[in-house]
Amino acid sequence: MKWIIKEKPDQELSKFLSEKLNIPHIISQILINRNINTVESIKKFFNTKWDDLYDPFLMLDMDRAATRVVQAIERRERIFIHGDYDVDGITAVSILYLFLKRMGSDVFFYIPDRLKEGYGLSRLGVQKAYEVEARLLITADCGITNVEEVDLANKFGIDVIISDHHEEGEFLPSSYAILDPKRKGCNYPFKELSGVGVAFKLIHAVIKKLGIDLDILKEYLDLVALGSAADIVPLIDENRLLVKMGLEKINRRERIGIKALIESSGLSNRVIGTGQVVFILAPRINAVGRLGNAERAVRLLVTDSDQQAKNIANILEAENRNRKNIDDQTFNEAIEIIEKEFDSENDRALVLAKEGWHPGVIGIVASRIAERMYRPTIMIAIEDGIGRGSARSILNFDIYSAIRRCERYLLRFGGHKYAAGLMLEIGKIEKFKEDFKKIAYDLLKDEELVQRIIIDAEIELPQVNEELVGMLNRFAPFGPQNMRPVFLSRNLQVVGTPKVVGKDHLKFKVRQGGKVYEAIGFDLGSLHYRLCPGEENLNMVYVIEENFWNGKSRVQLRVKDLK
Repeated sequence: MKWIIKEKPDQELSKFLSEKLNIPHIISQILINRNINTVESIKKFFNTKWDDLYDPFLMLDMDRAATRVVQAIERRERIFIHGDYDVDGITAVSILYLFLKRMGSDVFFYIPDRLKEGYGLSRLGVQKAYEVEARLLITADCGITNVEEVDLANKFGIDVIISDHHEEGEFLPSSYAILDPKRKGCNYPFKELSGVGVAFKLIHAVIKKLGIDLDILKEYLDLVALGSAADIVPLIDENRLLVKMGLEKINRRERIGIKALIESSGLSNRVIGTGQVVFILAPRINAVGRLGNAERAVRLLVTDSDQQAKNIANILEAENRNRKNIDDQTFNEAIEIIEKEFDSENDRALVLAKEGWHPGVIGIVASRIAERMYRPTIMIAIEDGIGRGSARSILNFDIYSAIRRCERYLLRFGGHKYAAGLMLEIGKIEKFKEDFKKIAYDLLKDEELVQRIIIDAEIELPQVNEELVGMLNRFAPFGPQNMRPVFLSRNLQVVGTPKVVGKDHLKFKVRQGGKVYEAIGFDLGSLHYRLCPGEENLNMVYVIEENFWNGKSRVQLRVKDLK
């Protein structure tokens, strides 16, 4: 693990901002290094406002899309919503369904079967829309690459509005309108919205077209926060605003389905932040889409029945336990393949394929392998002569672009810089593997294959006081491009006897300058040998958190590495 300390920014600017805004000098340094370097931008960062939302009509095709939706509402046309089976897609379907129902529309929703239909707008989904006599089909978190499926909808006389946030392919579908901030020629000022974020902007535009109260939008913020945090989009700009306000709504426990999910997950007395969404709530919602029918998750989020919400939440809990068992088995089998095949000198990427792997869990396992081996990783589940793959990347490697360069071997593919999916015939797997690994070898330097910790600032423990902790809390919600600030402290003294607790977690206390703090390192039990009680020789990289337990709060240092 390589430690990289960010350079100290312009000290005059840092001092000016610190004095002008009455914030600790260390906070102004962190903000400047995150390109938040003016009085105005800092005030905006710490005081997000509803009015900071961008005009939805800045998105290409939005006026056309919103006009068509208003037309469908006024004519009482049947509307069909087709989503994706992950949390982002499920929440996008949910907010469109709830809003259109509220407007009096006749609405159907559909989530494809992950195993039978694969990713994206499916032919079966289009057929279903035709069978229920829908006149308008709105995609949610998918559709940007589904040229043939949109052509089929057109043939059936169904108008299609694509609502997506993924990269476009070589050809755009011939749909009625395409909403995607990443689309070429789209001047929307923020490109990193999630799928549910794009669906939210469509609702925003429709409300403006209808001339009704914009406060209706706020009712869906909890679902936007859930989907956006789960999809690991950058938590900056408009995403940060939406997730921050949405988490506040989640913590009020207003939506019956989310409340039931929180309770079944054992989080009843916890404050819900992005960490709880990503690691606890999202996997339970994802589990039903990975192993079965994701429409159950939509029903959880749109129900107004306490009993139905509890029943579905319990099903999600059971499905998630089952998913974990399959994950672990698949992970162990993947490690066995790596131990036999991995060439540490030449392999700068991993492509693993096996019959019998469950296509619904290979994305999770690919993430675990990529983190452990620190290599771009593609896991391929083979069934009936077809390989379905999930790809996960590392810093500075655009895995979607690399896969695109191997397009000639693929039946289909899609995704973005750090995560992608693909499908190919079994006979082409070896050639794909060979070419993909060669591309990774050419693009990745040796030093990029060493995992790095970027450290925001070096401090001493006496600097960790109530004011600093309070300011750090205001950086939330945390996520990509707005991670918790990381600190380095040197020559700490280990107090008492360090312990390995739970599933390989390292727990101990550190002292410096009369200050003592508890520290915990999750999955760092193997580093126990680096702790020498009584010695003042520990260099530690950590983040500062508040740990809430039994209604009380205390500061805790969460260790990322130590030497």
